Amino acid sequence: MKLERAYYPADTSSPVLESTVGSALREAAERTPDAAAMVEGVPGPVLDRRRWTNAELLAEAEAVAASLLGRFEPGERVAAWAPNIPEWVLLEFGAALAGVVLVTVNPAYRPSELAYVLRQSGASGIFLVPEFRSPMARYLDEVRGELPNLREAVLFPGGAGVAPGMTEWKEFVASGSPLEKLPDVAPLDPAQIQYTSGTTGFPKGALLHHRGITNNARLYGERLGMGPGDVYVNPMPLFHTAGCVMGVLSCLQTGAVHVPVPFFDPAAVLELIESERGTVMLGVPTMLIAILEHPDFPNRDLSGVRTIISGGSVVPPELVRRVEDALGVPFTIVFGTTECSPLLTQTALDDDPADRATTLGRPLPQTEVQVVDPGTGEVSAVGEVGELCCRGYLVMTGYYDMPEATAGAIDADGWYHTGDLASMDGRGYVRIEGRLKDMIIRGGENIYPREIEDVLFKHPAVAECAVVGIPDERWGEVVAAFVRVAPGAEQPAETELFALCREHLAPHKTPVHWVFLDAFPLTGSGKIQKYVLREGFNRPT
Repeated sequence: MKLERAYYPADTSSPVLESTVGSALREAAERTPDAAAMVEGVPGPVLDRRRWTNAELLAEAEAVAASLLGRFEPGERVAAWAPNIPEWVLLEFGAALAGVVLVTVNPAYRPSELAYVLRQSGASGIFLVPEFRSPMARYLDEVRGELPNLREAVLFPGGAGVAPGMTEWKEFVASGSPLEKLPDVAPLDPAQIQYTSGTTGFPKGALLHHRGITNNARLYGERLGMGPGDVYVNPMPLFHTAGCVMGVLSCLQTGAVHVPVPFFDPAAVLELIESERGTVMLGVPTMLIAILEHPDFPNRDLSGVRTIISGGSVVPPELVRRVEDALGVPFTIVFGTTECSPLLTQTALDDDPADRATTLGRPLPQTEVQVVDPGTGEVSAVGEVGELCCRGYLVMTGYYDMPEATAGAIDADGWYHTGDLASMDGRGYVRIEGRLKDMIIRGGENIYPREIEDVLFKHPAVAECAVVGIPDERWGEVVAAFVRVAPGAEQPAETELFALCREHLAPHKTPVHWVFLDAFPLTGSGKIQKYVLREGFNRPT
């Protein structure tokens, strides 16, 4: 097919199934009940790792669902706030079977960030570990008085003691009645609320439906050629669609074994790939660089690997070639956005090496993609840069309780506007050229500058500030803050501003570069020209 415009019609070679997360789980358990399905990806002796078959996953998920329905109504929201532990996955499946909407929460959040997500989603319950790199149970206790809708808090395994007003996971699961009738869940019913930053400066909850996430994960797995015998080592966080959709649900529907890694550690990932004979792994570029540079890399038996996948931020062609040379396997690049469940495009294993290294591949089946002129909305010519838009089964229902934001993202014809600048060649291969949105992507994590700027403005010595993303070889981008000190005020130390940000923000949002200016470059209407700041920072002196 030779395209005349930058429009790729939906490829109907693979169907859109009328599936839900629960129906996919039941089908897997019926098809291959005794097949290995999930392995707890912890370091240490192989025999000490907990393991589940498809039948065991279904049985435990149904017990979780019954317990949820003893406390929540279908359609209510419950939050998961924990690293990649198997119980997170069991909650994902149980919530789906119960018709309860799962709200995914970044374990790095500080109290104010946690409170915002729980309040905005109207979460009635939260499941959390007592501590993971921060005192999470204490953080919840600090903000619980601000959350009148929050009735239940359940502690996942992984800590000593039970905090006041919280139930232990085992007690929770045991509380359900085996006679509880599970509801009929429809494909277009809401499955998850995934928070992503937006143009308002506050996180927006993308409401994803079952039909979107199940089909997207399946089509992703099919393009990878996944099937029984594959072992998917998953260090991507479960609170992100890369972890709980692309990882969990692709394995479920293709028969691969899912190995969730509690948190990313290159030595642990290498050990798991070797001991579990991992065949597939998705990691953002930062992870892959750390794995390649780790001293264990040349000493591990990685011969089972058949592809490495990356995305979430710009993947340098040099990294693609480096991974392919080191492992002797084809590299796969994916491109997506949370609002699209999440994937739009993906390279194929048999793509030309140049396409695998320098493009984002072609759209997945059943996905319409076009590049349009941001000013006119007209479809661009092949090769021209414009805004990337998509339409199809994968587009979110909308931003939860944000109708204006939803209308600004999805137009009257059903096209979701990604805010990314892209080009498409005559074959349908897509390249990202930049972003319309003023978004920073650090190691696959979206960061919106407004949130950081609001924190910096809390300091009495800060008169003006602007936060931008600065290119970084390891992280893709890192955060830089430009500050103008108030007249008559003493310039604050960088350590002081750093501490202020760390008090209110997750670590990955805290600026690593600080620049103090006497004046900002401004547009004619008085807006700060952030691109000038960015270019000036990168310009050799």
